[in-house]
Amino acid sequence: MRIHRLEISAFGPFAGTERIDFDRLSAHGLFLLNGATGAGKTSVLDAICFALYGSVPGARQDGKRLRSDHAEAAAEPRVTCEFSAKGRHFEVSRAPAWDKPSARGKNGFTLQQANTLLRERVDGAWVEKSGRNDEAGAEIADVLGMNRDQFTRVVMLPQGDFAAFLRSKASDRLELLQSLFGTQRFEAVEQELSRQAQAAKAEVASLNTKLDLLLAQAESETAALELDPAGAPGRDQPDALLAWLDEAAATAADGRRTAAATAEKQAADHASLLEAANARANRHAKLAAAELRRIDADAAAPVLADQAGTLGLHRQAEVLGGQLRAVESAAAAEDLAGTALAEAARRLRSAALTDTELAGQDLIDAGEGDAAGPHAPLDSAAVRSTLARLRSLHAVLTERLPDESRLIGLTDRGRRLRQQLQELETGRGTGAAALAALRSESAALSAGIRPLEEVAAEVQLRTKEATAADELVTIVGRFLAAEAGCSAISEQHAAARNVHQDRRQHWLDLREQRLTNAAAELATQLLAGVPCPVCGSPEHPAPAPAAASALAVAEAEEAAQLASDMAEEAFAALGRDLADAHQNVAVLAAQGGSTPPGEARAEAALARERADEAGRAATDLAASRARLAELEAAIAAADRAQADAAAGIAQTQSTIAEIDEQAAALERALDKLRAGHATLEQRIAALASTTAVLEHAHAAQSAVEQAAARTAEARRQLEQALPAAGFSTETAAREALLPAPVATRLETAIRAGQDEAARIQELFAGEDLALAAAERAAGDLVSDAALEELRTESAAADRKAREALLAAGLAENSRRTLGRIAGDYAELAAAGREPRDRAALLAAVADAAKGGGDNTYRMSLNSYVLAARLEQVAVAASERLIGMSDGRYTLQHTDAKAARGAKSGLGLEVVDEWTGQRRDTATLSGGESFMASLALALGLADVVQHESGGVDIETLFVDEGFGSLDEQALEQVMDALEGLRDGGRVVGLVSHVAEMKQRIGTQLQVVKGRSGSTLHISDDTRV
Repeated sequence: MRIHRLEISAFGPFAGTERIDFDRLSAHGLFLLNGATGAGKTSVLDAICFALYGSVPGARQDGKRLRSDHAEAAAEPRVTCEFSAKGRHFEVSRAPAWDKPSARGKNGFTLQQANTLLRERVDGAWVEKSGRNDEAGAEIADVLGMNRDQFTRVVMLPQGDFAAFLRSKASDRLELLQSLFGTQRFEAVEQELSRQAQAAKAEVASLNTKLDLLLAQAESETAALELDPAGAPGRDQPDALLAWLDEAAATAADGRRTAAATAEKQAADHASLLEAANARANRHAKLAAAELRRIDADAAAPVLADQAGTLGLHRQAEVLGGQLRAVESAAAAEDLAGTALAEAARRLRSAALTDTELAGQDLIDAGEGDAAGPHAPLDSAAVRSTLARLRSLHAVLTERLPDESRLIGLTDRGRRLRQQLQELETGRGTGAAALAALRSESAALSAGIRPLEEVAAEVQLRTKEATAADELVTIVGRFLAAEAGCSAISEQHAAARNVHQDRRQHWLDLREQRLTNAAAELATQLLAGVPCPVCGSPEHPAPAPAAASALAVAEAEEAAQLASDMAEEAFAALGRDLADAHQNVAVLAAQGGSTPPGEARAEAALARERADEAGRAATDLAASRARLAELEAAIAAADRAQADAAAGIAQTQSTIAEIDEQAAALERALDKLRAGHATLEQRIAALASTTAVLEHAHAAQSAVEQAAARTAEARRQLEQALPAAGFSTETAAREALLPAPVATRLETAIRAGQDEAARIQELFAGEDLALAAAERAAGDLVSDAALEELRTESAAADRKAREALLAAGLAENSRRTLGRIAGDYAELAAAGREPRDRAALLAAVADAAKGGGDNTYRMSLNSYVLAARLEQVAVAASERLIGMSDGRYTLQHTDAKAARGAKSGLGLEVVDEWTGQRRDTATLSGGESFMASLALALGLADVVQHESGGVDIETLFVDEGFGSLDEQALEQVMDALEGLRDGGRVVGLVSHVAEMKQRIGTQLQVVKGRSGSTLHISDDTRV
């Protein structure tokens, strides 16, 4: 990249606007940047770095101090740099954050944020690329191919850093080279290798844990077998141990199976004895129970015989049960029918007296009723005729029922319409009143919005003023604290000044005393035969007499000088602290910190109150506007409602008149059909009631006639069946009949007695009771005690057999499990061979990458890569150092193994071509160190430039260090630097050396003054 133009305004020590034409300086290829100490030479380099990257190098990165203290209060700090790179032409302009004077700002200032403008020249015109700080920085870094740190090490060569680099230890070189070449990826490779090695190690450990767990499971599985451990292999022989466990488990399983078979046989024998004893005891118990049942059955036999006779008569009478029940049922039905006929006749007579529909009808034959007994006969023809007439009338009335419903509907609709008409008229009146109220409220709101708008318009301004007032209160507090701190430091500074003056005066007094006694002090150091340091004679004929206190004065003078220097350092440090404190107080005072605290708090309270008032006004304004919009919508809706109400009233009135006319015509037609009843339904209900009375009477007469016929037929059939059943009269048959529960109970008792007798006979005929009787006769009985003893012995034998079977099953299961464990162990052991080999390989590679293991030079992968870069740097640096040192010195990278196991690979040696010897760089003299350091810096810049992607760096700046060179060395260094101009490169040197001022005619001069520094270009062509 090449810099064409730099413009600096109110930046660093430059109060005004300074413009540097680098194209003019570049015309000579080499120029000198000179000026008095503190004039601002380094600030020019800072301005370039700030323009490109938005910050300055090193400890000067505090952007708040970039603005010039000499500039006018309203002057904006800004740096503009025009440069070209990769065939493109750019201009970047940056301003740091600064406090701009403002009447509305806090303490009279407003913070202006940092801003950036990046432009590119395209087809002869400037085109804006970006106005954002981050975007512009990213664009520039992409074009230059370097970040800020690389730029300050490649374009602005800090010679002092590389002098330290030249003599630094390998670990220090590692840190700097890594920051320059960005080899963190190789450290990431080391870490990844270490991670993979640890993962492989963990995998192997997991496999070993699983194998140990399988062995533990095998031992645990055989623990219950109580194997004899004598002769068992250890865990260091897992295969032999598993084989021994399997063989021992097989032997134990065979023994337990034999024991289980023996126990099962013993249990079966005991079970057979117990079963025989139980069978004998059961037979004897059955025999005793059967004998008791036979005694009870013999006692109940007479009673069962009487019950059987009674049940037999009942069965004979049951043959006539149907005829007897038929006679009873027919007689009862006839009585009921007669009663119903009498009731129906009574109701019919009553209805004929009161019902207009039956008026004049002769329905009951009174003359024949007395002869017929209690059931008065009806006139059937008259009843049927009257029924037909009433049914026909009922049909006519039912057909006209919808007309009556229609009349009711018309009446209801007319009533609803009248009610609706009243509601419409009421609503129209209410709506008119509400509409008037809405219009009144809308007018009042419209009148009150304007004052709110005026106050609410100031809400942002008042809020900012309140925030500024609150910040002012904070600054006032900080100002008071700063003043107090400044006063304390001032007192300490005055005391330190007095101490310093006293100690310095004491030191001067002692020094004067020592100088007075200088001859005596020198005389004390003279030795016979040793030349005098003053005259050089080895003879000392008349030395000055030594004062007794000469040595004491010298020691006191040294101690006083040390105390004076310490006091001076303390005084200087307090002076710097006092200057910073005064500056802090001045800054706070400029920001308004000197304002009286009460006044600041009062202003803050007033500003906050005004802001709150504006906030409330804004809230009220929003609410009023929203309410006004609601009112306008409500007014429009109310107008539409009034119009709709008027139209509805007219329509309702017309409909009411039409309905009234239809209802009157229908009422006249239905009044004739009602025949004095309130409604057609009432007349239909009356007809239905009268018809029901007639139908009931007619049905009752028919029922009486049918019931009398059925009673006569039932009596005839009963009289015919009595002789065949063994009864002479109906009464005898009824007396023999028993109630159903009694008959059922007798039958059950008789059947139970018969069944019991049969079962008893069957029991005594069985083999068990016969055998039991024979055993009892022979005295072969089983006692309870003997039976219980047999049960106990059988249970013990059975329990022992189950335990033996369980033990045998567990042993067999353990043997099968051992087989499975052995298979799993062999499979897992085979699967673990590859992970173990891989873990060993990864551990060796990771250890070597970290500089351990077989790595004899103890170089990590990162150090190895950096060593290659350092070798390139040494080659590039040697090309320039040969010219600077008149062909005597070159730099060489060495990978010699460091002492005491330290890491190696980043060593540097200087080779003396005149003697052919290699020696440490620390043995170089001051001037030689400068040349080597400068060559190393330039070489490193070339390599870094190459590693950055071949960035074409056409402008270089070399800062400090030329004062340590003699005339010849300076000449050689200048020749080397002038060689950098080959290919159009421009080199700027920063130095105070007078010979360089005379040698380099093109200069950028920095002139300092009380009102700030200025810049001038001098292009005198003197050599």
